[in-house]
Amino acid sequence: MAAARGVFAGPIKRLFPLVSFTQTRSWCSDGPVVDRAEARLNRLDGEDKGIVEVLMCRERARNSLGRVFVGQMRELVSSLHHDGAVRVVVFRSLIPGVFCAGADLKERAQMSNPEAELFVHGLRSLMNDIAALPMPTIAAVDGFALGGGLELALACDLRTAAHSAQMGLIETTRGLLPGAGGSQRLPRMVGFAIAKELIFTGRRVGGERAAELGLVNRSVPQNQTGDAAHKEALSLAREILPQAPIAVRMAKVAMNRGSEVDISSGMAIEGMCYARLIPTWDRQEGMAAFIEKRPPRYTGE
Repeated sequence: MAAARGVFAGPIKRLFPLVSFTQTRSWCSDGPVVDRAEARLNRLDGEDKGIVEVLMCRERARNSLGRVFVGQMRELVSSLHHDGAVRVVVFRSLIPGVFCAGADLKERAQMSNPEAELFVHGLRSLMNDIAALPMPTIAAVDGFALGGGLELALACDLRTAAHSAQMGLIETTRGLLPGAGGSQRLPRMVGFAIAKELIFTGRRVGGERAAELGLVNRSVPQNQTGDAAHKEALSLAREILPQAPIAVRMAKVAMNRGSEVDISSGMAIEGMCYARLIPTWDRQEGMAAFIEKRPPRYTGE
């Protein structure tokens, strides 16, 4: 894997330029804005401090995965990776009725075959980077999440969806297969038989059916402002926020790494993660809070 990254690193940088966040013109749900990023961060404060939102705002192309959009997303995700102050990340769209429409087919049509292959490699790398974030991640799907858009949601730890949302890995209807992790993550999530049915047919499912299949954690009726899934994602994030952040991160490592190996090896991974928590201040605080019958005050130390 390291060697592969070395081979592709230079071409990927050229294909996904780190465009300044002040070089893009866009119109979001809160009105026309000049020189706005296609993706940006929103750090919540007050009682929600520690929750960071990744806001997707490429309105004219419905958050489709173009060069600039993907380049900015890669930069944002990289900035979050080593940020110890972030406890939960919520991915949401500012474009009404859409989470992410998938590939930018107009842009893709202008690529040569080698460029298209390289682009998809970079897209797969972005999804892997999202999956590798150390803190819990939540995708709030309030609209269409198709193809690469659903693959982005699949790369997150948890998903909330409005009943009206539409989700599907539709690549086979375009002569392709899911190339940014969908063919691997979906079967691990809903089982191989269901995943094969959904991918072979290119079928779309609504939020309620997605919850029944285990594709999303929670599905809620859409509200008048069109952000019911986002509100549900924040509710879920607020349940995670008070918990010991190092313990939550180690639990994520234990589950993610353990799911890739046999159960004996998984037990060993769990043991190593547990051992890292024993010397932490948060573990002592958790025990003291229990004995003193008060809420714990975790600091991430």
